[in-house]
Amino acid sequence: MKRKTKTWLLLLACAATTPILVSCFKDEPANAECDIEKAWIHFDNPAEVVWNLNDTIQEDSALVNRDLIVFKVKPNTDRSHLAPCFKLTPGATIMPASGSVHDFTHDTISYTVTSEDGEWRRTYRVAVQEQRRTTLDVITYRFEHFSLYQVPNSSASYYTWYEMLSETEHEDIWASGNGGFKLSNFSAKPDEYPTTPLAEGYQGYGVKLVTRKTGPIAQAVNKRIAAGNLFLGSFDPTNALTDAMRATHFGVRFDKKPLTFSGWYKYQPGEKFQNQDGSVVDGKQDVGTIYAILYRNTDESGLPVTLYGDNVQTSPYIVAKAIVTNIEATDQWTHFSVDFNYFGMDIDYQQLSEFGYNLTIVCSSSVDGAYFQGAVGSTLCVDELTITCEKEIL
Repeated sequence: MKRKTKTWLLLLACAATTPILVSCFKDEPANAECDIEKAWIHFDNPAEVVWNLNDTIQEDSALVNRDLIVFKVKPNTDRSHLAPCFKLTPGATIMPASGSVHDFTHDTISYTVTSEDGEWRRTYRVAVQEQRRTTLDVITYRFEHFSLYQVPNSSASYYTWYEMLSETEHEDIWASGNGGFKLSNFSAKPDEYPTTPLAEGYQGYGVKLVTRKTGPIAQAVNKRIAAGNLFLGSFDPTNALTDAMRATHFGVRFDKKPLTFSGWYKYQPGEKFQNQDGSVVDGKQDVGTIYAILYRNTDESGLPVTLYGDNVQTSPYIVAKAIVTNIEATDQWTHFSVDFNYFGMDIDYQQLSEFGYNLTIVCSSSVDGAYFQGAVGSTLCVDELTITCEKEIL
């Protein structure tokens, strides 16, 4: 939980005169942050336990707005005596202790982090889940599972989505820019955020994505709109105002060869398209975007690869794209179906079977929303997004 606004105000006050600045450093208060910045588990033989060596570590960008930390291991891994370790914000403490041994076979373990000043607490749940091979050839994301994420030590809350693995286990594989919107609109109610549940989906619930006007802090740095978005991956709100492109981390592990991307949408563009500086562009109409990308998640040296806002459609590690074109303005649920276009690289089926590829699905109410351009009020509704895969690995 990063209290950057509070820090900026303190620095501005201290910078007024040199003597005051010296006094501020001398009287620096105890740290009020209580976050896990890094989590890891040591395995004597990690290659026998995890699909990818990078699975033993979770970094800050995946933890900052999540209360559930999940480690993935191979099926039949002994999870009864594991000792997660944690790097905390300076001065913070954690209970149970970092490095203490616990049984993760059936349940999550709760850890409470207390800030250095003792005034703030945050509880994380840690799970170690078996990552099994996908058995379905047709995978449909129905958006029936969502909850309100309560920002720790704050009155702010916004919606998040997840997928159920079983009756008791779930995955936080969906992300949105709601956490960034909170930074400049901290008083916004959950239904006033860019990405919200839609009770009247095509079947059951869907997702409603709306391009919203941002608050004063974002306006001051020419980030005047926030497009409603939803994607497979994670979002780092601490970068939302300083490096928005790097705030979006696209992709989750995938072990099937996708052939077709299909689903349902409705779309209505907002009235006035504006540039990043807020100037209205006469005659230009906003448009939504829906697409899916498959890419290799490690480079030639075995280092992890992640796609960001600035390379999600251009990275050399992309092996296939399925992009929905001609999204029309309509208030009726409209079906789409596009084939994955493979180019540049062939699928390595051995690597695929070991979760060596990532899949992302991206939906946004404004196609140029990543550049803070679009029309306030543009609305994209999506539901029943489906990936149809190759039936057999040859």
